[in-house]
Amino acid sequence: MSIEASAKRTRVRRSPEAARENILAAAEALLIEKGPQALKLADVAAAAGVVHATVLHHFGSIADVHTALMERMIRQLVAQILEADDPDEPAATRAESGARMLFDAFESRGAARLAAWLELTGESRRLTLVREAVNEVVANRLAPKGLDPAAAEDLVLVSVTLAMGVGLFGDSLAELMGKPPGRTRELAANLLRGWMAAFSAGLIR
Repeated sequence: MSIEASAKRTRVRRSPEAARENILAAAEALLIEKGPQALKLADVAAAAGVVHATVLHHFGSIADVHTALMERMIRQLVAQILEADDPDEPAATRAESGARMLFDAFESRGAARLAAWLELTGESRRLTLVREAVNEVVANRLAPKGLDPAAAEDLVLVSVTLAMGVGLFGDSLAELMGKPPGRTRELAANLLRGWMAAFSAGLIR
């Protein structure tokens, strides 16, 4: 049997949704292992076990793969935050637990590096899902406990900004300053707690 015939026989036929998911899962694995610079067309295609044309067929360009991967990670994070919701939690505890999941995602899954890459390459404005994701978290997790929607949006804004910074260079900067690992995240979490305390006391509107 020829190599070509063998390849045809072993080729996996997937639905369009499954094919896209396969490519994005491969791209995420590359992101975590090697960073966003590894998210090139040839590398993603090889990691997914498909040819270049298949990636282009489902996404249009490698830039579209980057955007789709970031939006996939955002959807997963929002789902995780909402699934972990406890209706009996006070607003401050609810906000803090959500922030903790946010920090985990930006530190461990490469989300901070990919978001920075998209910003540096001018592609971040393609992330139209962000507005929808923020609205979903505010409406379903923060506002039901009495947190003003505008204040809740500000909380999400500062939480994402802090998580980005911690995920990108928190530990590296702490090491350069002689601080222990995790110190930057600890300080960022303290800032968020202070913000929530000030809001609860009516000092922030």
